[in-house]
Amino acid sequence: MEVVRTIEALRAAVAAAKSEGKTVGLVPTMGALHQGHLSLIERSKEMDSFTVVSIFVNPTQFGPAEDFTRYPRPFEVDAEKCRKAGVDLIFAPLVEEVYPEGFATYVEVGGVTEMLEGAYRPGHFRGVATVVLKLFTAVEPKRAYFGMKDYQQLKVIQKMVRDLNLNIEIVPVPTFREPDGLAMSSRNAYLNPEERQAALCLYRALNIAREAVDAGERNAETVRQKALDVIQSEPLAKPDYVAVVDPETLMPVDCVDGPVLVALAVRIGNTRLIDNMLIGGQS
Repeated sequence: MEVVRTIEALRAAVAAAKSEGKTVGLVPTMGALHQGHLSLIERSKEMDSFTVVSIFVNPTQFGPAEDFTRYPRPFEVDAEKCRKAGVDLIFAPLVEEVYPEGFATYVEVGGVTEMLEGAYRPGHFRGVATVVLKLFTAVEPKRAYFGMKDYQQLKVIQKMVRDLNLNIEIVPVPTFREPDGLAMSSRNAYLNPEERQAALCLYRALNIAREAVDAGERNAETVRQKALDVIQSEPLAKPDYVAVVDPETLMPVDCVDGPVLVALAVRIGNTRLIDNMLIGGQS
């Protein structure tokens, strides 16, 4: 496994792999790798013959009051996990390599960025889209792999690829959960034992919404309220939003007459967690 720090070295390594007829898969990460990330790597290993993992804590997707400085950066641990998983190349640049002096070009994806996370984290998806496009142009992978826990991010990337005619297949990978249902997240490391237990309310809320729909409930606001009640019953939990939305447009729906996405963001103590679940079907 090779580790490179510059875009020039990255391009050279990828070009060498392609010259051998290998197909390139890209797994973009911010490090602090967990089993969810490893599931993306596993999928890339299944579908492509050369896997690139980027490890870069991207400053442009953090707001002024967010956790950029304390975001975990255990690079040596991450590199060992990648080595064991069979990763071929790690791209781990410095901030100055990605955003050199004078950098002033950003990607704005409209239509799926204004709601949910976009409403609570202004500028977040501009930062995500910009860094991902830079990774795409540097690596030029055949496929790139994104987890469905960050569902809105997935939709933003899919729309960017579609709108800009990028020749890259975006492969969604299902959310990887702990045995008790908590979605894997690098931010789970911030939770103390009491908060870790309280965080289970996210998964309980999603399941309550699913069970309501499975039982025949079709009023989206009723479904939303049932999920919200679960969150609000946990003293350590403060919801930013609980929403029932169209899985493609991410706009709120009134009636669950087909698949919908239940999405939520909840603060457990000082830690903000997100989760979602696709539920519903034909009425």
